[in-house]
Amino acid sequence: MNLGKKQIILETNDLTIGYSSKKDQTVVASNVNIELHQGELIGLVGANGIGKSTLLRTLTKVQKPLNGDIFINDKSISKFNSSELAKALSLVLTEPIASKNLSVFELVALGRQPYTNWVGKLTINDVSVVKKAMFQTNIEDLKSKKCFELSDGQLQKVMIARALAQDTDLIILDEPTTHLDMYHKAFILKLLQKLVKETNKTILFSSHEIDLAIQLCDKLVVMTDENVIIDSPLKLIEKGAFNALFPKDLIVFDEKSGNFRVKK
Repeated sequence: MNLGKKQIILETNDLTIGYSSKKDQTVVASNVNIELHQGELIGLVGANGIGKSTLLRTLTKVQKPLNGDIFINDKSISKFNSSELAKALSLVLTEPIASKNLSVFELVALGRQPYTNWVGKLTINDVSVVKKAMFQTNIEDLKSKKCFELSDGQLQKVMIARALAQDTDLIILDEPTTHLDMYHKAFILKLLQKLVKETNKTILFSSHEIDLAIQLCDKLVVMTDENVIIDSPLKLIEKGAFNALFPKDLIVFDEKSGNFRVKK
């Protein structure tokens, strides 16, 4: 037994993702074989329309795979009921929250729903978990504010706190830096990096901020028309994986700096 090897939190086996109807089947990506390990920050990157959201929806059981299987902690995702899945992974979407009239504390406390009784009453332990999540995301001073009073950056931190309060091994975020300026994009991704180190949770997020993801992530999942691969940013650079992300007529990847640049 290799004690140095990190636990596999999520694994896919020959996964095919896409859409099917009675008449047709549209394959977005096939032969997807990835492993996400405990205590890793993983960015999912690729061009617009390549299928990043489709992959995340499939990994979270929002959408059925066309083929293959997904395992969370060695258990097939098809075997999870909704309650079990809510205790295994938490999901942060870009869609507007149902009610912005909730206070920040109330919204973060919604993360405890998988553990509360049908009345939804919070125990002393639930309140403690919520307060800890707010401390970890540095939003304690916002606890009484209504969500409609928050900036986009503040609201994103609240949504991350809610995912932390759900207390799952895996947190998945779909475009967590959308609508944020450059400073707050970097701030949110640095926060995710910090949370991985502090909590040893596994965090997977999709992003267009490839330059930032290269700098901050332990691993990247790179989606292209040809394949889906996962590795450390350094090894992906060595493999030339980022050169195939965009047409070369306008944008090129500079392997020395680890950044994309516009062709002159």
